[in-house]
Amino acid sequence: MRLTDKSVRALRATEVRQQIADDLIKGLYLIVQPTEKKSWTVRYRHGGVQRRVALGYYPVLSLADARKQAGELLALARAGADPAADTKAKAATPDRTVAAVLDDYGNRKLTQLKAGDLVKRELDRFVRVAWSTREIDTVSRADVQAMIDGIEKSGRIPTANRVLAYTKAFFSWCEDKGIIPDNPAQKVKKAGKEQSRDRVLSDAEIRWFWQACLKLGYPWGHLGRMLLLTGQRLNEIARLTEDEVDGECIVLSRERTKNGRSHRLPLSIAGTDLLDELPIIAGRPRYLFTTTGRGPVQGFHKAREHLANEMEKIAAEERGEPVEITHWTFHDLRRTCATGMANNGMWRQDIEAVLNHAPPKLEETYQRVNPTIRIREALERWAYVMEQKLGHKLS
Repeated sequence: MRLTDKSVRALRATEVRQQIADDLIKGLYLIVQPTEKKSWTVRYRHGGVQRRVALGYYPVLSLADARKQAGELLALARAGADPAADTKAKAATPDRTVAAVLDDYGNRKLTQLKAGDLVKRELDRFVRVAWSTREIDTVSRADVQAMIDGIEKSGRIPTANRVLAYTKAFFSWCEDKGIIPDNPAQKVKKAGKEQSRDRVLSDAEIRWFWQACLKLGYPWGHLGRMLLLTGQRLNEIARLTEDEVDGECIVLSRERTKNGRSHRLPLSIAGTDLLDELPIIAGRPRYLFTTTGRGPVQGFHKAREHLANEMEKIAAEERGEPVEITHWTFHDLRRTCATGMANNGMWRQDIEAVLNHAPPKLEETYQRVNPTIRIREALERWAYVMEQKLGHKLS
């Protein structure tokens, strides 16, 4: 396409990224993003490999100036130089590393998001670990694909898809800020279809899980037992601080819950006894489940594996033969708690209140009942059911 100032101004964004070649300067491209941002890129071949250099954004960089810069770079390329490598060498400062840009992204973008802390942890866990010292614009689609494939091969398809979504958003932000010319994660496909889960631990598995928790001890054993006793979400309990405990209740603000609903959870006697067992580790805020005092526990995947391995050892010792336990997740403990309460005759409304699910609109409008007493009763009954499954008192 023979680009002109008028045609460039008139180009409209579509649902997909557009790449329009300039007929006058072979190798110059106008990139039009779905966000309506327009930028200039030069492409050429060096040593049989296609290379590219991002020139800048339109209209800050006009068509005439883009053609002038492109012509100079392409002349260098024809003479055997590699302008992309030269540009990267000049820009190779700590501010261009993946680690530095991730820090900037965290401060400027993630602090504005409700789930920003969760996104940061996952990006640090995978993206930072994979490419910390790499220049941000050297990360390729193949690199991203390899990272996602690695997570998928470990059996964590939901994690792989979640990390891919966070990685795409990160590189999209980098692209919008002009840090990179293209998003290397944009065309990477999801790891696979996530199966709808209905995993509930059996009575025997509950017993083995509890014993494994007792053997592992603090922090993971205590965290596992609290999750099973309360049916709460993993991150809501794992990130508990001393300030979120009010007497015999856990009190979560709307900013701390997944569904944005504040939650006051009165604990059973077994739950309060478990809180009393937790060691005091200095730090501010004082996290209840921590190893350093500087932050909440991390490494849930490895912790789950330790618990699962210990469960199989306990099961084999009990049965006198190897026992293979079907894969479970920490979220399955929440489902196990809810299913166990339902199977033992507890009201659906009380179970939903324990789980902090929003009630139907009609109930929310006409039933303005404080659920605290009903939640406490439900959790006490669940603790009693647990005692029957375990064969001993919890408190």
